[in-house]
Amino acid sequence: MSNVYNHRQMVPSAPLSSRVTDLLESLRSEYDLLNQEASNMRLFKDEYEQRASSQIGEMQAIQQSLSELERAHYKVKQQYEEEIMRLRRELEARGGPPVTPSPFLQQQPPQQHQPPLPPQQGQPPIPMSQPHSAGIPHGPGGMYGGMPPGSAPHGGPNGSGMPPGQGHGGEPHPGVYMNQPGSYPPPGTSVVVNSHGQPMTPQQQQPGGAKDRKPNVMGPSQGMQPPPPLQQQQQQPGPSQMGSRHTPTQSSGALMASKGQQGSSGQLADMDLHNVPPNLKREGPDWFVIFNPKIPRLLNIEHVHTLDHTSVVCCVKFSNDGKYLATGCNRTTQIWSVATGNKECVLADENAPKNGDLYIRAVCFSPDGKYLVTGAEDKQIRVWDVQKRTIRHILSGHDQDIYSLDFSFRRQNDPVRSGKELCKFLIEDLGPKDAGVTSVAFSPNDKLVAAASLDKMIRLWDVASGQPLQRVDGHKDSVYAVAFSPDGQSLLSGSLDKTLRIWDLGRYGSSGRSADMVTCRSSLVGHKDFVLSVAYSPDGNWIVSGSKDRGVQFWDPRSGQTQCMLQGHKNSVISVALSPTQTFFATGSGDCRARIWSYETIQQQM
Repeated sequence: MSNVYNHRQMVPSAPLSSRVTDLLESLRSEYDLLNQEASNMRLFKDEYEQRASSQIGEMQAIQQSLSELERAHYKVKQQYEEEIMRLRRELEARGGPPVTPSPFLQQQPPQQHQPPLPPQQGQPPIPMSQPHSAGIPHGPGGMYGGMPPGSAPHGGPNGSGMPPGQGHGGEPHPGVYMNQPGSYPPPGTSVVVNSHGQPMTPQQQQPGGAKDRKPNVMGPSQGMQPPPPLQQQQQQPGPSQMGSRHTPTQSSGALMASKGQQGSSGQLADMDLHNVPPNLKREGPDWFVIFNPKIPRLLNIEHVHTLDHTSVVCCVKFSNDGKYLATGCNRTTQIWSVATGNKECVLADENAPKNGDLYIRAVCFSPDGKYLVTGAEDKQIRVWDVQKRTIRHILSGHDQDIYSLDFSFRRQNDPVRSGKELCKFLIEDLGPKDAGVTSVAFSPNDKLVAAASLDKMIRLWDVASGQPLQRVDGHKDSVYAVAFSPDGQSLLSGSLDKTLRIWDLGRYGSSGRSADMVTCRSSLVGHKDFVLSVAYSPDGNWIVSGSKDRGVQFWDPRSGQTQCMLQGHKNSVISVALSPTQTFFATGSGDCRARIWSYETIQQQM
């Protein structure tokens, strides 16, 4: 019986709840691992999608750029064909062979109210090495690339790292400003105000010192030939010239080339001149004006005089009585009669070194008109007695070229009487020592001085104390021009970022002291390339700007709208100036010409 009940002793098993817990922990671990792997896969997927999207965007941008280039090339070729046909007709009219119609014009007649189309299949592409007629630039892309006059061992506005173009007789042409965009040098470290506010300028460097070169305003090494004498040029006004006060001095090649510059959307430069209504344009044989169709037309622009030079015109400035215009070019300064367009005198320092170039980068009349102050790339400022045509003083002290001058009305005779330095404004007081000054200006009340620089900044100083007041930041590229409004309440600037900005000076404008910061009131957008020069009209109703896009634009400072765009030069518009007493303005350009224009207020034309 005992064997019947002799069972093996049972070993107690693990509790059920413990086993379930272990299984759950194992499942949780596996789930966490899978979830982590899924998260990593999602991250990889997002990254790949982002990369793919970015590459697709880049491809679309490249495709759009290629399409725009094709259209631009097509339009340039069409304009060349039209110009060739015009010249052939003119030749036939003078007894030459009969005109043969152009296949290009027959196949692709101009279409109204439509942008130019790219060449169709079967049409040969435009060769990049295609020769160009005199006066017609190399396509719309990098017309006269570069920036305003920079220091160089060659002298003149050329940069030191690029070979100059060729002028007459195979000599290096000094005025085709050709540094690589973006190589911004420090033109100097201080602004010395000898009652005319001239700044320090760029370092002269050997080739390769790109960071020490001043950007240039004009492009490929196509040397600009001086224009032919007036009597050798076309002088027969057509219907489109009515109202011009002076016989034009260039063929229509310049006009055709200027039209080829039209480009991006939303700007006057995009408008096809042929499709603009007659009341919104004004044409001459080698210039035209397009008025903004979105606002009432308030101005009429006319060409008055063309002033030919033998080299690049770096600067223009009216006398305070408005009777004379001074221009600066290589080695000489000219004074012209505004009324007649005649050259009154030529000022040249016979004691200056004869080797190399010596560009006059800045000119400024004294308020009484008896003296003319010039700044050149030999680091010296010359005070000229206009009547005697002699140098009264040579002001030394700068370490680099002189790029800008301005006169103080309150101390107008100080540099003439003493020839001594009165005060010095140091760039390092308000930022980097090697910022590089490009333009200076006195406020109308002589309490402030402003300096534009290559480091995208504008600096303000108090004239009485010499103390720095503020560094104004806002532009996205080097600032090349500054000007105060006539009431002294605003400061205008132009930049290589292709924009102008109007700055409210706050209490600076009235007292020279401020508890307010300078603020940007508006940004004026419309130029297609670097803004190189800016100016206010004497009544403050208009702003005028000149650009590397070869255009001059009039702006309404109240609305920030462009009133009109003038195309009248074959190269960068380096300098603009307005007459203090009359409705004239002047432009100086790399095409070896200065021009005087009139602007008059008109009633709105319907």
